[in-house]
Amino acid sequence: MLNTLTVFNNKSMDERIKEIASAPSIALEKGIDITQRIGEGAVEITRAKKARDFWSGLGPGLITGAADDDPSGIATYSQTGSQYGYQLLWLAGFTFPLMAIVQEMCARIGLTTGRGLAGNIRIHYSKRVLYTCALFLFIANTLNIGADIGAMAKAIELVYPRFNFLFLTIFFTFFCLLLQIFTPYEKYAKYLKYLVFVLLSYVATAFLVHIDITQVITHAIIPSITFSKDQLFLITGILGTTISPYLFFWQTSHEIEEEIVHGKTTIRLREGVTDQELKNMRVDVWTGMFVSNLIMFFIITTCAAVLFTHGITNINSAADAAAALKPFAGNQAFLLFALGIVGMGLLAVPVLAGSAAYTVAESFKWPSGLYRKLPQARAFYGVIIFSMLLGLLINFVGINPIKMLIYSAVANGLVAPLILFLIVQMTSSKRVVKNRTNHPLLSLLGWLVTGIMVISGIATIVSLFF
Repeated sequence: MLNTLTVFNNKSMDERIKEIASAPSIALEKGIDITQRIGEGAVEITRAKKARDFWSGLGPGLITGAADDDPSGIATYSQTGSQYGYQLLWLAGFTFPLMAIVQEMCARIGLTTGRGLAGNIRIHYSKRVLYTCALFLFIANTLNIGADIGAMAKAIELVYPRFNFLFLTIFFTFFCLLLQIFTPYEKYAKYLKYLVFVLLSYVATAFLVHIDITQVITHAIIPSITFSKDQLFLITGILGTTISPYLFFWQTSHEIEEEIVHGKTTIRLREGVTDQELKNMRVDVWTGMFVSNLIMFFIITTCAAVLFTHGITNINSAADAAAALKPFAGNQAFLLFALGIVGMGLLAVPVLAGSAAYTVAESFKWPSGLYRKLPQARAFYGVIIFSMLLGLLINFVGINPIKMLIYSAVANGLVAPLILFLIVQMTSSKRVVKNRTNHPLLSLLGWLVTGIMVISGIATIVSLFF
């Protein structure tokens, strides 16, 4: 008995000695564990900070890119997917760099000169050129506004049939007007920026339907064209939608608005741009154009997977596409698609009206800018009101929405090559952008885009009238 107790006590003593000896190691392990957790937390905080910094650095480029996916653009992409399946998916990748190159040039004009695009055209070119650009842009934008307002109303009608089309068009028109005129620019810019998240509805919709991944990858990488009149017309429509004049003018003027918010209230203060500002601008622009073309990709994919597969090829509007998805893709896909139409309309319509107002106001040297209050820029806001009301009225004069888009495409087809020519020429001139001229390769790509849009514009007009 005594021997057993002695062994027990010896074991207890051994264990205690072991515990004492192990204590520093245990403390070290705990210290390492705590340090790792702190490190992981710091990494998460750093990542979150980087994400916040990246988001806060986005602005004019992101909004411009998202505005390109307006209800009219959604209709064009829906037609592409429903009529030709996955065949034209490669256009999303093809138009992305072309679009980004042009918008980067426009942003650089604004940042280096402190003026909008129309203001620079007024200084460096004849009034005939300036007024031609302004007139065709105003016509195209107004027709596009009308089509987008009608598309938003139709989308709501699909979800809530009891709502009246007249009431909805009037509501959307005056809702957009009130926000543009009476919301301070800083708040309004944030509103436009957060509307970009609505585009995620098209990504979500694509994941709710069955997609042929092999076909998607094949047609996204390998270009394929059927040389038919209808397909060529649709391709020119996509080019006209993605590389559109209203985006040129909005991008430049929005850059100016942002500089004014940051205290650069005079042209003298806004002239010139630092390397860091150029870098930030390029990140913003290329991100915005990537988002724009990514959404195009998903809309074409969704309509190809559902509508084309089931033989539904007669899509005349974005609302038609949403309605056609419902029986095959389910209620969730239908609601997400309809939500996207309304959300992007609320983003794009103010951009269309705003770009028209910037262009007209700068052409006549009127005070302009959304940062100004109504009494400070009556003519500028008058153009916004006029274009919005005309767009509203177009919905009730018997013009088919598709015809509105066709007329808009003709106006854009006529003026886009001219404006692109001016943009590339100005960004290649030290007289305009000082030491921030294009790299020779960038100029070459700019002229390539201009040439493509010349061919596209001619093809659009020829296909409509011959």
